[in-house]
Amino acid sequence: MTNPNENVELPPKTCSIERLVTVKPDVEKVIAGIKTATRRNGRYADVGEIMELEGHRFVVEKVYSQSLGELTDEHAKQEGFETVEQYKDSILSYHPGMPWLPHMRVWVHEFRAVQE
Repeated sequence: MTNPNENVELPPKTCSIERLVTVKPDVEKVIAGIKTATRRNGRYADVGEIMELEGHRFVVEKVYSQSLGELTDEHAKQEGFETVEQYKDSILSYHPGMPWLPHMRVWVHEFRAVQE
């Protein structure tokens, strides 16, 4: 099991934070406080980096690697879904033909609203 609190050096980012959350329903879930994490096949942000969505600011608090097989319903709730199966269905609808492989690793980016 991956420990998200480990102090390990992260590899270089593969994309920019502006691409972390881009799908309109996901943006709405983040702004509403329903979605507090996103999983990507690359690393899009550093801890402490700020993501801006429609005038709202969110700070990245944790970045760590996780396998799809480790996902629980609690992880799905971070993504704004009730169950892993709902989350899986959503992801696969965005990526037709992509297999869901339990050993496949993704990067988890956890964030919270910036209190100003």
